[in-house]
Amino acid sequence: MIVRPRFVCLPALFVLGLLPSFLSGCTSDDSPENDNQIVVTGSSTIAPLVAEIAKDFEALHPGVRIDVQSGGSSRGVADARRGLADIGMVSRDLKIEEGDLTAFTIARDGVGVIVHRDNPVDSLSDDQIVAIYTNRINNWNEVGGPDAPITVVNKAEGRSTLELFVEHFQLDNKQIQADTVIGDNEQGIKTVAGNPNAIGYVSIGTAEYDATHDIPIKLLPLSGVAASIENVRSGTFPLSRPLNLVVKIKPTGLAAEFIEFARSREVHPIILEQYFVPLSQ
Repeated sequence: MIVRPRFVCLPALFVLGLLPSFLSGCTSDDSPENDNQIVVTGSSTIAPLVAEIAKDFEALHPGVRIDVQSGGSSRGVADARRGLADIGMVSRDLKIEEGDLTAFTIARDGVGVIVHRDNPVDSLSDDQIVAIYTNRINNWNEVGGPDAPITVVNKAEGRSTLELFVEHFQLDNKQIQADTVIGDNEQGIKTVAGNPNAIGYVSIGTAEYDATHDIPIKLLPLSGVAASIENVRSGTFPLSRPLNLVVKIKPTGLAAEFIEFARSREVHPIILEQYFVPLSQ
């Protein structure tokens, strides 16, 4: 639990007899009620899922508050390390240099390429995707689409989706020629949904959910495999990732209870409702 001590005292004592009152007038943030709050920060992919899990956990633990904040996987790592969060959210495997952290996987997700629903292009090869993102292909008519310039949507630095994308396609982010740089998945989906000539990449879970709720986007297959939760679950989709809760030190108390709950079968319905893949069926 994060401790942020702050002391507020009554005016200076004038008589020794006031000492008991003085002590009772001093308060600290290190109080029992603060032991009932957990701060969780990081991946915008995981945040909506954790927020829903937190609601059920709070219902089972009256008086407990789980404060969930997004900002990207890099924030989750940094906040967990610096003690600014009890738990970080990281939507990828931990890196070698992050070995000081411990990850607890709560679900899995995939990363898929999206275009506007009205775009007639139904598939792109890996080479074509690389060519589009490096500006060697910049018109849809070069890949069987309309005569229209391609709007390339890329993720901002620090986003795990970007890291997975460039790793899979063996790119350096400096090679990508982006027209628009976005943060979280919903921003990426909104950008592509509002531009028939745009292309982007986001969480498959988020995209599949939005596509089935009348948002005008569609997922393209990757390496010939349909971008779907089912294919992530079966392990056939080539670009998938763990959704992790990370900590700096061994969790205890409420934080440990919450992590255990987030990894339990009790939350599988929530994970499925969020279009992610539970750890086991």
